[in-house]
Amino acid sequence: MSLTDPVADFLTRIRNSIRARHQKLDVPASKLKTEIARILKEEGYIANYKAAEEDGRAVLRVYLKYGANNEAAIRDLARVSRPGCRVYVGRDEIKRVQGGLGISIMTTPRGVMTGRQARRERVGGEILCEVW
Repeated sequence: MSLTDPVADFLTRIRNSIRARHQKLDVPASKLKTEIARILKEEGYIANYKAAEEDGRAVLRVYLKYGANNEAAIRDLARVSRPGCRVYVGRDEIKRVQGGLGISIMTTPRGVMTGRQARRERVGGEILCEVW
């Protein structure tokens, strides 16, 4: 199955799994999705992730994180830059998400990083998504 926007599919699968209260989810693996999962783990939005293989296909298994009252660590996700409308920002135009309570995930010339890291390193790029 060919997807036009695999990142949006990844975010939608996370969103649907959280709303269904699943503990883990499997998505087709790619380098970009692995980097997004790495950032989500570093920022504390997911419990863990690992690359696996099922039926000869590379799969990224994401373990979701819930709090004490069974409240998800991720409240919502939003895709910002889409294949039909790319959103690029300069180093001085990177905005804070939800007043600093969320993160933006960007692709930059120095790799995939959060908006906060990009501001610190003074580099711009494409905003992939926002998580809060």
